[in-house]
Amino acid sequence: NYGHTRVAAGQNINVEYVSANPTGPLHLGHTRGAVVGDVLCNILVAVGYDVTREYYINDAGGQIDQLARSLHWRYRQALGESLDTMPEGLYPGDYLIAPAQDLAARDGVKWQHLPEEQWLSPMASEAIAAMMTLIKNDLQALGVQHNVFSSQAAMLANNGMQACIDILKTQNLYYEGVLPPPKGIDPADWKPEILPLFRASQFGDDEDRALQKSDGSWTYFASDMPYMLDKFRRGFTEQVIFLGADHIGYVKRMQDASTALSNGQVHLDIKINQLVNLFKDGQPFKMSKRAGTFVTARDLIDEIGKDALRFMMLTRKNDAVFDFDLSLALEQSKDNPLFYVQYAHARCHSVLRHAQTLGYTPDDWKQADTSLLVEDAELAMIKVLAGWPKLLEGAALNHEPHRLTFYLGEIAQNFHTLWQKGRENTQMRFIEAEKGASAESRRTCARLTLIQAVTMVIANGLHLLGVTPVEEM
Repeated sequence: NYGHTRVAAGQNINVEYVSANPTGPLHLGHTRGAVVGDVLCNILVAVGYDVTREYYINDAGGQIDQLARSLHWRYRQALGESLDTMPEGLYPGDYLIAPAQDLAARDGVKWQHLPEEQWLSPMASEAIAAMMTLIKNDLQALGVQHNVFSSQAAMLANNGMQACIDILKTQNLYYEGVLPPPKGIDPADWKPEILPLFRASQFGDDEDRALQKSDGSWTYFASDMPYMLDKFRRGFTEQVIFLGADHIGYVKRMQDASTALSNGQVHLDIKINQLVNLFKDGQPFKMSKRAGTFVTARDLIDEIGKDALRFMMLTRKNDAVFDFDLSLALEQSKDNPLFYVQYAHARCHSVLRHAQTLGYTPDDWKQADTSLLVEDAELAMIKVLAGWPKLLEGAALNHEPHRLTFYLGEIAQNFHTLWQKGRENTQMRFIEAEKGASAESRRTCARLTLIQAVTMVIANGLHLLGVTPVEEM
């Protein structure tokens, strides 16, 4: 537990991450969000937070209707209808084939010839359940778990929007009015409409924001307000949300709405996960097997393994575009960040195993005189290790889990430097002599203490990343 602190003991925090629409398996971008969010939660726990890991299911809106139509099309196909070309706008991946076959086997022709209004809602429920099972299985394979799954549809159905509007009205933050034409639209081509509006401009936003569209449906931003209110009412005044790059324009208005609905009591940190571009051997790479149009998390896990995928996803800050090279993730060289760190950990264990064949025991390096560690490279290593608690605290409080991979790379670099110095100078070797009373033996015990510390910190860091440390390579 070295490095773990209680700096945030007694504090609750809600971290919402992944929250992929239940319209298919997790794709490359979702995978980044899943890893970043999960590792942040591990780090927050390590400094004392009581963390709730939450997934917000976007199970309302037009995309769910299209998902239902897609399942119905696959269902008719499973019943033997000759359907060759899927209608435009439906979800083309083959991940709906198995649920459709199960539905056909269970219900037969029950839904086949009914009008859409009779099967749309049941098909939506079937499809959402199937997709959430698929998503949860993918998350489990990635080593990601959530405590809570919240439904957008349930929030909206439970009078959620009216509760939000009532709160906004009491603060004079709700009114009906007309917005100016969007940027780039000729005013002559703009048809003004009276719509319900949120006074976002009072919080420093560029303009007030519409809560409802002209067709009467809630805007994308407004439909999330009941969920914001629900989290506040559950007692979460400290919240983190991870969103994809396509949501960057919503950050300010979401923070403003959260502030309004909680009367300023909620601190909401919204983190953007930028795009991930997939490469192999330096060339753009497509490898989707099931999705039809995108790379899935399961494809990546099958290709490089969970540990490599988790570590590599944190070798860039989450708000930076990431060019992810699959070949590098499999390469056994110092250019592969995970291999470089794991190799340092395995080398440490190799030294400790060899020391025991020469008569040394763990008690020897637990009781060693560490004042004998005086070489510049040894002192540099000690300073890096001593910085682990503060590094962990900073990563937690700033919500920046990538700091761990950067730090582990620094430890590995320092350790490999020490290893190389031992090859160049026999007096710098970790093991100078067999166990005994000599000065060389005493220095060996001190260096074994340092090696043990390196293994502990690397292992602690990898465990927080959800990566299994290896002792042999």
